[in-house]
Parts: sequence; structure tokens; C-alpha cells
Amino acid sequence: MSTFSFLGHSMMKPTCRILSSCRNSAFFGFSTAKCLHNLAFNGNSSKLCRNFEHNCQFHSNPVYKSGFPRVFDDNHKSFRVPVWSFGQSGVISRPCNGGATARGVFVIASVASKFRNLSTSVETRVNENNFERIYVKGGINVKPLVVEKIDKDEDIVGGGEDSGIEVFDEKVLTENQEASGEAKVEPIKREETISEKEAWKLLRDAVVTYCGSPCGTVAANDPGDKQPLNYDQVFIRDFVPSALAFLLKGEGEIVRNFLLHTLQLQSWEKTVDCYSPGQGLMPASFKVRTVPLDENKFEEVLDPDFGESAIGRVAPVDSGLWWIILLRAYGKITGDYALQERVDVQTGLKMILNLCLTDGFDMFPSLLVTDGSCMIDRRMGIHGHPLEIQALFYSALRCSREMLAVNDGSKNLVRAINNRLSALSFHIREYYWVDMKKINEIYRYKTEEYSLDAINKFNIYPEQIPAWLMDWIPEEGGYLIGNLQPAHMDFRFFTLGNLWSIISSLGTPRQNKAILNMIEAKWDDLVGHMPLKICYPALEGEEWRIITGSDPKNTAWSYHNGGSWPTLLWQFTLACIKMGRIELAQKAVDLAEKRLAIDRWPEYYDTRTGKFIGKQSRLYQTWTIAGFLSSKLLLDNPEMASLLFWEEDYELLEICVCALSKTGRKKCSRGAARSQILV
Repeated sequence: MSTFSFLGHSMMKPTCRILSSCRNSAFFGFSTAKCLHNLAFNGNSSKLCRNFEHNCQFHSNPVYKSGFPRVFDDNHKSFRVPVWSFGQSGVISRPCNGGATARGVFVIASVASKFRNLSTSVETRVNENNFERIYVKGGINVKPLVVEKIDKDEDIVGGGEDSGIEVFDEKVLTENQEASGEAKVEPIKREETISEKEAWKLLRDAVVTYCGSPCGTVAANDPGDKQPLNYDQVFIRDFVPSALAFLLKGEGEIVRNFLLHTLQLQSWEKTVDCYSPGQGLMPASFKVRTVPLDENKFEEVLDPDFGESAIGRVAPVDSGLWWIILLRAYGKITGDYALQERVDVQTGLKMILNLCLTDGFDMFPSLLVTDGSCMIDRRMGIHGHPLEIQALFYSALRCSREMLAVNDGSKNLVRAINNRLSALSFHIREYYWVDMKKINEIYRYKTEEYSLDAINKFNIYPEQIPAWLMDWIPEEGGYLIGNLQPAHMDFRFFTLGNLWSIISSLGTPRQNKAILNMIEAKWDDLVGHMPLKICYPALEGEEWRIITGSDPKNTAWSYHNGGSWPTLLWQFTLACIKMGRIELAQKAVDLAEKRLAIDRWPEYYDTRTGKFIGKQSRLYQTWTIAGFLSSKLLLDNPEMASLLFWEEDYELLEICVCALSKTGRKKCSRGAARSQILV
């Protein structure tokens, strides 16, 4: 797909640099002379730094600057028409008139169908014509895209010879929404509570600027903390709830800047003991540092941490997944889809996907990671295939399926994404799910089965079922277990993974409903005095000593070992809104609001019921503040939540490479499990 890019002027100042060494100066497919950002030496010839030139190729789009008073959904993405392959879209670009400088701007006049949300099935990686088919819901009745050309004055924004921007007309978009029967989303006007006002002030005080522009929020901003360690840095995972709060408030600049700056950091060389991880790894965090120059001059640089400075030296697997999820959310809420279509953004997206989809020795579609590679960033026995990573991985794949530009260079990647989505959803739904019925089935498992038709495929020993689970699991409800490996099931309940399974539709509709039913039934255990437990139950005694290595920070019912984390509130709210359980989310938010401001917005709470502030908890923790604000904004405007979650895609479940096999061996068990994965 070829498009013409219209160049606006970057708001980034020319003295700003990124501190790190570059792997390849022509990294994003541009030669050195045409690279988006010129390379400049920063004092030491062995270190290359990116210099954000004033004339960088940043798209100018007025939508995110104006506060976007309304919601632009997929119908309003500029110049999109369907391309009947892989459920993606093509792009109509402004034509080039032989170098002429005509001042013309296209405005969307009418779009009647949600092209990006079309349910499609795609060809698999096996070349078999019988299985190569395209299906589009309502494809025959899709109304044509109407594009109008509106002549503008010579003094159009940008002012340059070839300046051009995409303009969204509020009146036209209002007419489109009314014509298509869409609800106009307007913020509910109510007076903010004292806690909300304080939270917004604290969130804005936590904003970090780079060259005069906001680019993120620090992890914690406690004025009484004399040793902030790395809590004064901007973490990708920590910034997500902050970004959501700003987006829902109509402030998109900080999110756009954050996405672009972290994208630039992605390509740098990162090493630990002379070894470098694969290309595409996103940093865990970055810090804006001021370095001295000659004659009392200073400049700001971005100093990233890819895990080489982290406790345990673990690479942040979830950072790239969160970045993709946030990129989609930014486009959905602001309507600024031009950011997703930039060449550098598309390249960075592909690099993350290639890193995650690289073939290895694993027999499972789930992502294999080491301990401490996600929100639980210390040793907690989650190495292998933890649910949290799988749920974020699935969400990122679904995001990428919508955002990737389909062309000859990306067809194989899109095909791999669809195959992985299908295999991963089946794997999690079939093998991670437990309820009373499933536990009873495991309790009666036969072991040492050597057969293609084995029921106990992972050779799970019934003795692994913990005693606490037998009495704890409710009659109604169930959940997805924390981890699954050969001869090992981690039966702990991990909140973030289960919530994102609901949000992304990784679980079936029945499973998603059952998860919320179980949280409600076990409210005292999973919520208690402060929502929500990061995992349940805690590791204690000898089990704690062996699994955590006697970690003094992860003692029983503290920190990652059964601590209560208020930042999970926004994800719980989003899941509840999706499943029509708003009253459950409201109950949790009301509970948190009673204490958070009084307790000075702690990072986490300790004890079995979350009654006490964590013994090493940072105060004025930013993602605690942002999680609370995002929850309040979502409850005020539940319609906005639909932009952030996914519904079931039944076509994905029909994609199965095994069905194309010409061998006589039976490899696929989906036929027997069809009722389980579709309900």
C-alpha cells in the first residue's frame, strides 16, 4: 500500500536528544539523507544520539489538539475504504499533482460501516485453495465512501509549500453519527468530588516534560521520599492508566508524545554482559536527564532502561504489548489514526510482533517468558506461560490486526497473527479454565497417557490440586489459572490476566461472565477493604521460601504476593462495563474512594483483606491516582469503554491450520472441544 505523507512541523525542539547508541542509521527504511531524524554525535564519537530536528516528518492533526469534544470511532478514520483481505483497510491519500501546490484538503462526508471491526476469516499459511476464503459481515451492503474536496485559503496550518493536514468537520461527523444511528458521546456533567480534584492535581504534578512538551508521568511523586530509586522514571506499563485518564479527559498531546518517544528508544542498542536481546524490545522505562554542554549550556536527553538496570536484569516483555494496546486506544479515542499509519510507527509495530512471533522450541501458542517479566517483576514462580502475558499478548495481536497496513510486505505477518490468535484462544480457553466441573475432572485424571487422543495432555497429577482450592472454588463461577506447563498447573488466581481475558475476549462469553461471578462471590478475599488482590492466595511458609527465594518484599499478603493494588481498579471497571456489571465496578470504586486520598494514594496495601498500607509502599503512586481517575471517567461515560474492549470474533475460531494437513495423523482436538470454545 503506497500513500503520500503530508508533512507538518514538529513541535519538538532541535536541542533535544535521546541518550543511547543507534543500531542502524537507516533503521526505518530511509537512507541517511532521508531519515526522519538526523543522527548527531553527542560529545563522544562512540555514542550516537537522535536529534529531533525542527522539520521532522511529524503528521500535523488538529483533532488531538482541540480537546476532541466528541468521540471519533472507526467510521471517521480519514479516507478508509475496505480491502477484502485480512479484514484490514486501504488508504485513500491526497493525490500529487505533479509538484503543484494547490491548497486542497479532504474532509470525510459520509461513512456508514465500521470497516475496522469487520469480522473476517483469512487464508492460513498452508497453501490449500479449499480453505482460502474471505468472509465479510454485511460486505455486500456496505455503502460507498464519499469524499469531498474543500478548497482552503493559502494560509493553511503548516504554512509550507507542501503543507497539508487532515480536517475533521464537527458538523459533518455529527450528521454521520445521526444517520448511522450512533449515539453521540458527551461527557456527563457533574461536579468532581474532593478526591477527584486532588487526584487530577497530583496527576498533572507528576507529568514529565521533554524539550518543553509533556511526554509521560513519573511512577511516584512522593515529596517525602529521599531515595526514589527508579520511581522517578516514566514506565510504559505505569503510564497506561495515566494515558487513559488524559485521553478520556480530552488531552491527547502527552500520549502522542509518549508513543513517539518510546518508539524512538526501541531501536537502540541494549546489552547486558555483552549480549543483546532481539530487535523490537521496548524499554521498561526512561528518564529525562539534563547534561551539560559548553559555556553553561545544557540539553535534555532520554535515558532508557531495557532491564539492564532493573532488579534481576529481566527484560520487560509486557512493555511492547502495552505500547501496542495504548497506540490503538489513542487512535480510537482521539480519531487521530494518522499516527498509526506513519512509516516509523508501522515499522516499530512490526518489530514488536516479529519478536513475539519468532519460532522457537515451544509446542504451545502461548508466549514463553522468564519470571519477573511483567507487572509482577520479582521472583514469584510465574516463569513459563503466565496468564498475564498471554492475555496482553492476545490483546496486542488483536490491536495489530486492526492497525497493520496490509501490503505485500506484511501479508505473511498478518497471516501469522490470525493463526496465532486462533491457536492461542483455543489453548487458553480449553486448558487454563477451571471451575467445579473442571477441577473434578482433573481430580479423576489418569496419568502417563501416551497417545494422540490423551485426555490429560499435560500429564497433570491430581495431587497437584491444592487443598485450599477444593473448598474455595464457588459453585457458580470459575477462572483462568495462572500458568500451565508440562506436569504443572498454577492454580492461583491472577487478577490482571483474568480481567484482560474478559476485556480482549480471550475467554468465552460464558467464561467471562463466570469470572466476574466468582469475583463477586469471593469479594471478601479478592477485594476486601481495598480493590484488588494482585493474586490469590499468598505463598506462605516453605512454599514462599522456595518459590520467592525468601524475598523480604514479597512476604505473605504483601506486594506481589497477595497484596492489594488499587491500579487494577480501572481494568476491573472496564471488564465490568463490558459484561454489563456496572454496579459491581461502582461498588469497588466507592470502596477505594473512601480511603485512597486519606492514605495518600499508596502503591499497594498489605494483609489478607488489604487493610493496611503496604510496608514498603510508595505514597502518591501515579498509577494508583490514574487508575482511580480512569475508573471514574469510564463510569461517567460507559459508552467510551466500547472503544477499549473487544467482542467475540467467531471467525477467528474457525482458522485452523491442522484442518489443512494432508497427513493421516490426527493433530487437532478442536472438534471435540467445539462446544467449550464457542460458549
